[in-house]
Amino acid sequence: MDYTKYVLKDNEELASLLEDKDNIFVISCNKCFKEFESVEETDGDDFAAFAKEQGKNVTGITKVDFLCNQLLTAKKLEGIIPEGTEYIAVCSCGLGIQIVAEMEDLPVIAASNSLNYIGHHGMALTQKTCGACAQCYLNLTGGICPIVDCSKSLLNGQCGGAKNGKCEVDPKKDCAWEKIYQRLEAQGRQKDFLDQPVQLRDYAKSNFKVVNDFVKEIRDSRLTGYNGGVHPTENKELAENIPLAKFPEPEIVVIPTSMHAGAPATPVVKVGDTVKVGQLIAEQNGFISAPVHSSVSGTVIAIEPRPHSKGTDVDAIVIQNDKQNTIDDSVKPAKPLEELTADEIVEIVKDKGITGMGGAGFPTYVKLKPGKPIDAVLLNGCECEPYLTADHRVLLEQADDVIYGLKAIIKAVGAPKGIIVIEDNKPDAIELMEAKVADDETLEVATVRTKYPQGAEKMLIKNVMKRMVPSGGLPADVGAVVANVSTAVAISDAIQKGMPLVERAVSVTGDFMAKPGNFMVKIGTDVQSIIDYCGGITREGATVKMGGLMMGAVLENTNVPVIKGTNGIIAVNTEYTEANECIKCGRCQDVCPMELAPLNFYKFAKQNDAKALLEKNIMDCFECGCCQYICSSKIPLVMWIKAGKQAAREVK
Repeated sequence: MDYTKYVLKDNEELASLLEDKDNIFVISCNKCFKEFESVEETDGDDFAAFAKEQGKNVTGITKVDFLCNQLLTAKKLEGIIPEGTEYIAVCSCGLGIQIVAEMEDLPVIAASNSLNYIGHHGMALTQKTCGACAQCYLNLTGGICPIVDCSKSLLNGQCGGAKNGKCEVDPKKDCAWEKIYQRLEAQGRQKDFLDQPVQLRDYAKSNFKVVNDFVKEIRDSRLTGYNGGVHPTENKELAENIPLAKFPEPEIVVIPTSMHAGAPATPVVKVGDTVKVGQLIAEQNGFISAPVHSSVSGTVIAIEPRPHSKGTDVDAIVIQNDKQNTIDDSVKPAKPLEELTADEIVEIVKDKGITGMGGAGFPTYVKLKPGKPIDAVLLNGCECEPYLTADHRVLLEQADDVIYGLKAIIKAVGAPKGIIVIEDNKPDAIELMEAKVADDETLEVATVRTKYPQGAEKMLIKNVMKRMVPSGGLPADVGAVVANVSTAVAISDAIQKGMPLVERAVSVTGDFMAKPGNFMVKIGTDVQSIIDYCGGITREGATVKMGGLMMGAVLENTNVPVIKGTNGIIAVNTEYTEANECIKCGRCQDVCPMELAPLNFYKFAKQNDAKALLEKNIMDCFECGCCQYICSSKIPLVMWIKAGKQAAREVK
C-alpha cells in the first residue's frame, strides 16, 4: 500500500532551482500513508546528494515524522539550523513546505511536488492546506500557497479587490498576495519575483478541492487544553444517576499485600489471629510502599498467593468476616486540621495506607513531600474514562469530605490554592462544588472540556496551569501536586475518623452488566460476587475489565479482589479485528497527549531496539491507549508499548 503524497521534482527542475543558491539545509518528511517499512525515508538524502553533485554546500539534513504536525515540528526544528545556512530545502507535500516557510526566516526551496492528495493531512495540527496541484508555486511565493490561500487561486498577484488586507471574497480571510509580497520583501526577493514570467496553471495535473468545515472544526477542537486526545463514546448514562450504595458485607476478604506502586507490604499477622476493622495487617516495606489494613473484623484463615487483577498470583491475607464490624482501637480521630502540622498530615496519610485512587496506586504520602515549592494542588474530578461514574457520585454525595481532604493536601504541601478540576459533562457536580467553595479564596473549580485523557495528571497541569512537565519529570517540577477526589475523601476519613483506606467507591457498569450501580465496597471483596449481585453479565464472551475501558485491566479470572485502585468493574465488548501493517497515517502521533510518536514504539519494539525506544522517549508514555483507539490498522499498540518499555528497562 503506497499513497505517498509527494515526490522529488525531476533533476532538470531541481538543477534550475539550485542554480543561484548555496549553503542549503535540508528538511525531509518521512512520508505518510504508505506501509511502514522504513523509519526514515531517503528523499532528503537523495536531494542532498544531488545538490552536492551540483557543487552546492549542504549545511545539514534532518528528517521529521509528519512534518505537517506544526506543534511537534516546531519542537523538532528548534535551534537546529546551522549558522551560514542561506536556504532551506524541504522535501514534503505542500503542507510541510508551508509549515517550514512560516517557522523559519530563511527562503524555502520546495524540492518536491504534491501528489495523490488534496487538502489536509488527516487531522493535522495546522491551518495549512495543499491543493496537490503537482506544480508547486511555493518557491516563487515564499512558501505561501496562492492556490489555497487566495480565494481566487490567482497566480500573478492581487486582484485589486482587497480591503484593509482582507479578501473581497471572504472578508475574514487575509489577502494571500499581500502576505506573499510582505514575506518576499522581508527576504529581499520581491524584485526577483516581479521579474518572473506569467504563471499558468496546468489543470490537467490535478483539480483543487476545498477542504470542508468539518476538518477545521475537528482541528480546532483537537488543540483545546492540550495536544491530541480522543472522544470515545462516554456511556456514563448507564450509572451516573445511581447513588452510591453500601455493598453487602462479604463472607471473606482477600487483601493483597501489593495494592500500590512499589514494594509489597510485609504481613504482621498470622493465621488464626483475630483482626478488627482498620487494624494494621501488613506494614510498609520501603519508601515506595504502603501499609495494608483489615477492611473487616474476623479471623485470618490464610496468608498465601492469590489471583490478582494484574494477572499473577500475589501474597494476600485472607480473612473470614465475622460481620460485627468491630473497630480497632487505633481508629481514632486526629486533632482538628487547623492544629495539625504539615508533617503530621503526611504521617497520617502514610500510616493509614492511602494511595492514589485514580488507578495508578502511588503512595500518596510521597506526593505530599515534594521537596519543591508548590503553586497549586489540582484535584482530579474529571473521571474521563468511558463508563466510570464513581468519582462523579463522590463529588455529589461526599462534597464536604472532598473539600476537607483538599485542604489537608494544601496544608501538607504548603500550596497557596487548590483547584477542583471537573469535566463539563458533570454540570451538577460543577454547580455543587462551585457553591461549596464560593466563600473560600484559596479554592476554585476549573471546568474543562470533556476529552480523554483529560484526567491524566500531566494533561491536567498543562490544561489548567499552562505548564508542561518535562520529559522524565514530575508534577512537582512545575509547581503542582495532583490527587484524585476519592483520595481526598480517604484523607478526610483518615484525619476526621482515624479510618485507614479500607473501602472505596466503585462503578459496576457496562453495556453487558445486568444492573449497573455505584457502590462503597470493602477492600478485598471478590469481583465475581459483585458481578453476581448486579445480576450477572448479559452477553456471553463480554470482556470484564477492572478500571475503565481505555486503561482498565482485562480480567481473565473474575475471582480477584477489589483493591485500593479499583474505580470500576465494567462488562463491555472489546472485540478486536485482525491487525494490519502500519500505513503511517499519522493519527497515533496526532492524538498522543504526550506528543510522542507511537508508531515508532511499535516499529522498534518489534525489532527489540531498546536504544531507539529510549531515544524516542518511550518511558514518557503512560499507556492511555489513544493511539490504539485511533489506529487505522487496528494494531494493539499498547501491548507493543509495554513490551518496548520492558526491553528499555533491561538496558537502562
